[in-house]
Amino acid sequence: MQLDRREFLNLAAAGAAAGFLASIPLAHASAKQKIKAIAFDAFPIFDPRSVFALAEQLFPGSGAELSNAWRTRQFEYQWLRALSGHYADFWQVTEDALVFSCEMLKLDLTPDKRKLLMGKYLELRAWPDVPPALQSLKSNGIRLAFLSNATSKILDAGIKNSGLEGVFEHVLSTDKIKTYKPDPRAYQMAIDAFNLKREEILFVPFAGWDAAGAKSFGYTTFWVNRLNLPVERLGAVPDLVGKSLTDLADFVRTSS
Repeated sequence: MQLDRREFLNLAAAGAAAGFLASIPLAHASAKQKIKAIAFDAFPIFDPRSVFALAEQLFPGSGAELSNAWRTRQFEYQWLRALSGHYADFWQVTEDALVFSCEMLKLDLTPDKRKLLMGKYLELRAWPDVPPALQSLKSNGIRLAFLSNATSKILDAGIKNSGLEGVFEHVLSTDKIKTYKPDPRAYQMAIDAFNLKREEILFVPFAGWDAAGAKSFGYTTFWVNRLNLPVERLGAVPDLVGKSLTDLADFVRTSS
């Protein structure tokens, strides 16, 4: 099942990312000799499309609309809870968003369907390009970590499902500090874990808002733009943009 803009974020944006890699040569020059570690969001690594495919299977003809509403509300609940000081973890806000979306769309979310949809988050697997790219990065001496809003349970399950045990030096969930990216405290977690300078860490997001948040925090940012989306209008743009982890690995290899 193919995802479009609204299926994953449904957030307003404008601008164009086409040709972005070629348009920012200064980012290459500044990053070449500094990158010692990379912190990844979950979804440049794990493919979420199985979740949305199951939504269509369980609610034929309504899967895309449910996916749109679910993903949008999922992010809104994260940010609103963080802002209001009423934290709930990624699993809880994801389930709450699912229940709300089904109620809004008047879909019969039975206990079994609810369990199946939520359970998909524990069955995520890596995108096909991920294992060889990670091996390439490690062979270049790059230290690797997750830095995600997802819970440790989701991240650990994805690592096991994908055969990536031992690849990541740190598996950092913002649940540990009870907030969500783009809170600066969330991005600080990678600096503290690696014990490196900010400029020595490359951040790799899936979403444009995360790219903007990490860049505003001060990370060199390589946006893996798998959905070919425009750059968010949030006052900060990623240093580099690619379509896959292969592009990231090629950048690191040629820059080392």
